[in-house]
Amino acid sequence: MKVRKAVITAGSPSQRSLPLQTLIDGDGEEKAVLQILVEEALRAAIKEIAIVVQPGDEDTFAKVVGEHADKLTFIQQTNPRGYGHALSLTRDFVANEPFLHLVGDHLYVSANERGCAEHLVRTAEEHGCAISAVQETRENLLPYFGTIGGRCLPGHQDLYEVDAVIEKPTPTLAEQELIVPGIRAGHYLCFFGMHVLTPAVMGILDEKLADEEARPSLSGALQQLAQREKFLALVMQDRRYDVGVKYGLLTAQLAVSLNGQDRDEVLTRLLTLLAGAR
Repeated sequence: MKVRKAVITAGSPSQRSLPLQTLIDGDGEEKAVLQILVEEALRAAIKEIAIVVQPGDEDTFAKVVGEHADKLTFIQQTNPRGYGHALSLTRDFVANEPFLHLVGDHLYVSANERGCAEHLVRTAEEHGCAISAVQETRENLLPYFGTIGGRCLPGHQDLYEVDAVIEKPTPTLAEQELIVPGIRAGHYLCFFGMHVLTPAVMGILDEKLADEEARPSLSGALQQLAQREKFLALVMQDRRYDVGVKYGLLTAQLAVSLNGQDRDEVLTRLLTLLAGAR
């Protein structure tokens, strides 16, 4: 299995501006969130990238990715019916190939020199199946994430065979359905905002969208995928940052900076700021 295509969803009417926000990347250059995401995908040897946008956003999005614009294909979401619908619009682009999927309102900070997407893509290619990045997450944050249940893949400490997927479960439901052996109490494996998916996902979404009133979630589609084919979850030691929440961009900026070439300068400024705080 070779992954050479990626899909970034950025067509939500309420979040369409989030990928256009700018910050200083780890290399010291000012970049839009979208450019950082595109470079994350390219670092994983992705050759083609589709971005789902609202009609009229194409030129603006193309400008903020700089020299990478020629690798992008824009797909309009003219009648938004949710996350699953946005992803389904890329079926012709991905054709019959596996693809990397990133969400347009998250930034990812790797714990080592290997990029987060690169780690996920290489693992998916090695195992030849769909795989979602997950992270141990406290139960009070369950309302923000899709969450998986499963069992450890024999011979691997960071890979799990997925049995169940529930979108934003309550703590009670998670305790009943999503306990994963080996994960500390009060924590669950929640989506990291990054997946390698197979074309089977498109078929599942099409089935759900046959109901014209439906607004299918990706989590619901992945629950069905887990029943139809091999589907793994990779526990990431990296960090994800949602730029759409309160202080999200500020938190992401600090995380990126402290992981980059200007770490010492940023630490000095933070200490100076904290020393003068009242």
